Formats: sequence, structure tokens, C-alpha cells
Amino acid sequence: MVSALERTAIISGIGQSAVGRRLGRTGLDLTLEAILAALTDAGLDRSQIDGVASWPGYRADMPAFSPVSIGQVKEALGLELNWYCAGNEATQMSGLINACMAVASGQARHVLCFRTVTESSALAQGVRSSTVGGSAPRVSGFGEFLVPFQATSAANWVALAASRYFHEFGTRREQLAAIALNARRNAMLNPKAVYRDPLSLDQYMSTRMISTPLCLFDCDVPVDGATVLIVSHRDTAPDLRSKPVFVESICGPFSGRDAWDQMDDLTRYSAEACGKRLWSRTDYKPADVDVAELYDGFSFLTLLWLEGLGFCGRGEAAAFVEGGQRIALDGELPLATHGGQLSAGRLHGLGHVHEAVVQLRGEGEARQVPGQPKLAVASNGGGPLAGAVLLSRE
Repeated sequence: MVSALERTAIISGIGQSAVGRRLGRTGLDLTLEAILAALTDAGLDRSQIDGVASWPGYRADMPAFSPVSIGQVKEALGLELNWYCAGNEATQMSGLINACMAVASGQARHVLCFRTVTESSALAQGVRSSTVGGSAPRVSGFGEFLVPFQATSAANWVALAASRYFHEFGTRREQLAAIALNARRNAMLNPKAVYRDPLSLDQYMSTRMISTPLCLFDCDVPVDGATVLIVSHRDTAPDLRSKPVFVESICGPFSGRDAWDQMDDLTRYSAEACGKRLWSRTDYKPADVDVAELYDGFSFLTLLWLEGLGFCGRGEAAAFVEGGQRIALDGELPLATHGGQLSAGRLHGLGHVHEAVVQLRGEGEARQVPGQPKLAVASNGGGPLAGAVLLSRE
């Protein structure tokens, strides 16, 4: 029997601010709204919080992508911390991973884990907050091989990989469309989702291309919003207000080349290595999963996560999702149950973990997966970035 250290941790509370387009609120305001909601959900007082974790930490060069520092949160709430951590050079799931490790090692008992973005308001003001290059006179690092070719957006890099995948496996856009259409159907049942209007296959096929083969509906939606998870030691479970969700396995490997366009195999990215690591830390198998909240910064990434996490064979994901029946709320593997980042809004992966907790607690209301799901997986990232967590109801 596998016994991973992270099993000491539980998610004791969840909170989310208002999520929307051009809200015009500060990142700190949104973060505090989500934190207070999470504290109420867990039944904890702010004085009990002794740890804070986030990713990527405050970025002065990309203020809308990561507008809030741990120091600001500490000062606003008057926290006294035994432990804190935020850093850019890590998997996007690192805030949650670090929080679990802090609890497991005794560094903290209750850790706030947050992710905040104000990208929609920034875009409305003409600020591009999540591209490489910016206004720097000279670009270094992996950007020096992208910026000269005007490949400054992740849409360009992912489209490169998607083109190769389509070529190797004969994938058609009508198959990829199932990811976006499924997300929109679920978003229509989620009152917090940004886009809730119906979306048809004809609309998908006729909309403008962003970077071939990716169209507008294959790209996630920049929003303003904050998501908070409280990670606690499992022995605090009896004292909580809400039903805890247990961390079964979590990982964030770093394998292959550190460049989106120079990876050893563009049709795998790091999802496959992440899947192997995730399942090596648990006795559960992919067939045991009831709900999958897989990263959909671009719809194509979801295909790679389906394969990387072992839900289907290599090159089979497009056929797996085709038609949408398998990934519907009442399907074999319910996917993006809140609408994902494609329709609910880009909360950068932590929104997927939030939704996994909602589903395991049976609080999804109109979008609740039937049959009391017991096991959920959430993933985050593309290219060389990858993180995943397996959560259990009991």
C-alpha cells in the first residue's frame, strides 16, 4: 500500500470572489473576499491561520497576472505566520503542493492558498499581462527564440503542438470542439460562469481562428477573480464547519526541455510525466476517478491531460471526447463541470481544484455529478509546466 506524505493534508475550506470581466476591483480586494468566504466555509478564525502559500507570488512585471503579495494579505488580515511561500520558478500547482507539505511537516496547521488575477481589467486598459517580450529592449531566456517570430502568446506555442498532434493522429477540429461545447453546457448551469449562452458546433466551426488550429472558443477567458483553498492537518477535521476533502496524491514534476516549443515530444508535453508521478503515489487508478477537472487554458491541453493521466491511450483523446457523451455530467468521465477556463473564466488552475471540492462535497447544485462522486482529479499547466492533485471524499 502506498502511503504518501500529502495524505496528512485536507482541504478544510474553499472560497471564491466575484468572477467576471472588467470588474474594476483591486486584486487585494478580490483576494480578501475569497479568503473571508473560505474562513467562513471552514469555520475558522483568521487567528488560526499560521501559513500562506501562493503561485507565482507578486510580479511587478506582470501585475495583472499576479497582483497580490503574501505580505499584503498578511498585513490586511493581521496574520502571524509560522510559514509562508510563493515563487515563480515552480509548477502552477506549487502553492497547493507547498501548503500540503507545510502541513505534513508540522510547519503550519492551517494554510491559506490563493490565486488572484485581474487580467480582464488590465486588457480593457490596454495592458497585456501574460505574454513574453513586453516592452523590454532585449529578450533573454526561452523568449529569445519566440519573440523574433512574433510568437509572444501561449496560443502560438500551443497551436504549434496542436498542429503536430493533428498531423500525427489525424485529429479533426470537429473532435476538438467537444471540449469547448461541453464546457459551455456546464457553464450554463453555473451562475458564476462568465459565458453562459449556448454554443453550437456551427458557431464553433465558423468563429475566427486565433492560431491554427485553435479558434477563439479553444482559448480560455481572461477574468478578474480570486480563489482560495484552506489546507489543514487532517486531525482538525472533526472541528470544521464543512465536510473536509482529503488529499490523496499531489505532484508537480519538471521533465524535458524548459521551453514550450522545444520539448522532446510536443504531442505529450509534461502531462504524461505528471500522470505517472501522480499514480505512483496512490493505490487508486484512473478508472477509479469520478470527476476530472483538467486544465483547459486551451482546449488542446485537455486532450493531452486525458492521455497523460491515463484515461485513454496515446492519440485517442480526440475520439474519447468526440460527441461529448463520455465527458458530460452524466457520462463516463464528467469533465470541466463548472465550465472550465474556457467558459467559467481563467482562474489559472486553482479554480479547477475549487470545483473538484464542490463536486466531492455534493454542492454542485444544477451541475452536480450524479451518484455521489468519491474521487476527483484536477490538473494545471501546459508545455513544461505540470501539476495534478487527486482528491477523495473520504
